[in-house]
Amino acid sequence: MREKVTPYKNSNLNKKEQVEQMFDTISGNYDGLNRVISFGTDVSWRKKVLRMVAEKNPSNVLDIATGTGDLAIQFAKKTEIPTIVGLDLSEGMLEMARKKVINTSLQSKIQFIKGDSEALPFDDSSFEAITVSFGIRNFEHLEKGLSEILRVLKPNGLFVILETSVPTKFPIKQGYHFYTKRMLPFIGSVFSKDKVAYKYLSESASVFPYGETLNNILRKIGFIEVKNKPQTFGVATIYSATK
Repeated sequence: MREKVTPYKNSNLNKKEQVEQMFDTISGNYDGLNRVISFGTDVSWRKKVLRMVAEKNPSNVLDIATGTGDLAIQFAKKTEIPTIVGLDLSEGMLEMARKKVINTSLQSKIQFIKGDSEALPFDDSSFEAITVSFGIRNFEHLEKGLSEILRVLKPNGLFVILETSVPTKFPIKQGYHFYTKRMLPFIGSVFSKDKVAYKYLSESASVFPYGETLNNILRKIGFIEVKNKPQTFGVATIYSATK
């Protein structure tokens, strides 16, 4: 059984409620701090996800755990996709996302809505493409969230996950563990209002299933054509699947 990691270990709230509280708290400096702690590599990873989706030329796309809307906004700017929906549990993150597009031409293409990944407010087979970037490990019940994604994905639609993973080769593995366990929480505690947020993000990444383990979970749920591509020595992985 996978270890359950939550942001606030002494809280009476469930994981979903804790994650919402955490992201509401750190939403103001989330973008800038992410660029720093990932050395900007998260931008290049998202570009790859964008290209994968754009190649399918979907009529709509759902970006789950959209956060401050980075990927959703790139879909609007860089592709011809006419309808883009960004969904997130945190109203604080969504507020930052909406500020980025207000009074711009992007408003007509993007809708940012508050919602639960485990109870998506959409009909069956609603979207031709669905993405989740650095959010799937925050699902309280992974299989339930994936089942919901499968439900709202259209047949032959594309599902893409971008998520952290753990390098397996020396010396990258050792360097990764030092950085994520020591440096990342320290940087987060210095620059973030929430002193435990980046400790949680590090811990949750270390125990989350990745590679073939996550591939098998996707297959178990019912996804087909499941593939994964490690990025930057394996510190992140892009997964793709269809229905």
